[in-house]
Amino acid sequence: MRFPSSIFVSVSLFTAETTAALYLSSTYRSGGDKIWQGLTLLFALVPSVLVQFTLTFIHRDLGRDRPLVLLLHILQLGPFVRCLEAFFIYGYASSIEEPYVSITRKRQMPKDGLSEEIEKEVGQAEGKLFTHRAAFARTSVIQAFLGSAPQLTLQLYICVLQQYISVGRGTLMIISLLSIVYGALRCNILAIKIKYDDYEVEVKPAAYLCIFLWRSFEIATRVVVLVLFSSVLQIWILPVVLLNFFIFFFYPWILFWQSKSPFPENIEKTLTRVGTTIVLCLLTFLYAGINMFCWSAVQLQLSDPDLINKSQNWYRMAVYYMLRFIENATLILLWYVFQTDVYQHICTPLLVLQLLIGYSIAIFFMLVFYQFCHPCKKLFSSSITQGLWACSHIFCLLCKRPKPQLPASSTADFANDTLNESQNGKTSQSLSIHP
Repeated sequence: MRFPSSIFVSVSLFTAETTAALYLSSTYRSGGDKIWQGLTLLFALVPSVLVQFTLTFIHRDLGRDRPLVLLLHILQLGPFVRCLEAFFIYGYASSIEEPYVSITRKRQMPKDGLSEEIEKEVGQAEGKLFTHRAAFARTSVIQAFLGSAPQLTLQLYICVLQQYISVGRGTLMIISLLSIVYGALRCNILAIKIKYDDYEVEVKPAAYLCIFLWRSFEIATRVVVLVLFSSVLQIWILPVVLLNFFIFFFYPWILFWQSKSPFPENIEKTLTRVGTTIVLCLLTFLYAGINMFCWSAVQLQLSDPDLINKSQNWYRMAVYYMLRFIENATLILLWYVFQTDVYQHICTPLLVLQLLIGYSIAIFFMLVFYQFCHPCKKLFSSSITQGLWACSHIFCLLCKRPKPQLPASSTADFANDTLNESQNGKTSQSLSIHP
């Protein structure tokens, strides 16, 4: 049984960010900045409430008589209780002999073209610990993209306006960035385990390192670009953000309506149709929030029973990164054109170049991960280089001009002449086509 380190990291980041946000909001209050205080508290409390709701929903506490646990969730102390419970299960699992175990069958990664199926006994304690890990993996993603990402953007925007970084604000920004990167990393691992659930997946340290560097450069450059653009064009940042959000929010629903699939009914048996719709809207809301800042490794597909698209679509990923790079370049160039005197002490051409190179480095580490470090790369039908090469061929075909078509009468004359020539045994000659 593995040590629940991911649970400890999730709770530590949640505690550190909430504490730093509360402290910073108190400094804003003492300084008379009520707007910044309200927004800082908003981006700290709203994801906290969603985290409590997610933990309660996954562990099905509403259907059991656990009033103390529900009270602690209401007091925003649910993650601490779950963490202590997970460590308690881990500590006493080896000293207690479990009378009931379940058998799981997993397939190994193919070796020399062969894949063996192995059986593993899973006790009740390990099953409970697995539920805790899955719950905290989902709450890490929620905390990252519905709380930490807006919080980081807000604090960086305040730093640009006030032209200085206080200790409390800098600490909160560092913790928020780590929380976002960790949430994106958990999203990647979660996507791998969902797509390849039949296999025994082992993620190596090199894969974790590649994902961490990929997500760090991608998210950091994206946040900086949005903040710089909003600092000079405050009116235009709202259409940019809303357009991004609505595209990714409605995209899964459009695909669902086009597929003409029945409405998903197997999310939770106790949910009504209205409750299921609310849960699906929350999922698409989170999906849009993730894609606002980085590529979502978990692709929603509402027509699938598991709500996840398990196919590896290189074309969609290539289109996303191509359009995102163009958007980032456009926003940073507009900032460079309309910049104010606030940035007179900064080498702005160098900053533009650094941001573009930073996003290119993120794409580089993403390619390295999928080409060399992905734990299930042996199961790919095609490598990412082949997929991107195929995507480039598609774009080349779109750029080519269509050949002019011959009139129907000319085509018929050409076919008759060719048929007569082949029957008479003539040598191939150039045919003149008359209308």
